[in-house]
Amino acid sequence: MRVDFYQLSRDPAEAVLPLIARAVRAEGGRLLVVSADEGELGRIGEALWERFPEAFLANGRAGQAHAARQPLLLSGECVAENGARYIAFADGVWREEADGFDRAFLLFGDAGLDGARACWRQLGMREEVERRFWKQDGGKWREGP
Repeated sequence: MRVDFYQLSRDPAEAVLPLIARAVRAEGGRLLVVSADEGELGRIGEALWERFPEAFLANGRAGQAHAARQPLLLSGECVAENGARYIAFADGVWREEADGFDRAFLLFGDAGLDGARACWRQLGMREEVERRFWKQDGGKWREGP
């Protein structure tokens, strides 16, 4: 399993997730976006529709009609009704259910830095986990140590 840590310093999760979603879709994958914050899920849903009009990042909510058909599914829980193999934690909170996915994205800001560091250390003790760290440098993402 691969885990990508995204430290948000300039842009909020709703600005970053369309970039991740576009890359996942380009690989033919499906993505489950998880957040305990219903308002955040709403902002992410809007951003997925509007950020890249030419990419058409169709998405829907878990528990609604046609959830299983959605390439990008937004949920408060780690249940991939759409069969996603990729999961993104938009609220910066790691959940152990990520073990059931091929790749996970943990997006966190300053408030979630301590939790992300603890998660980095914990996952570093597991041989089957590949970790990568990304940080914003101006308008670009750079891989960090």
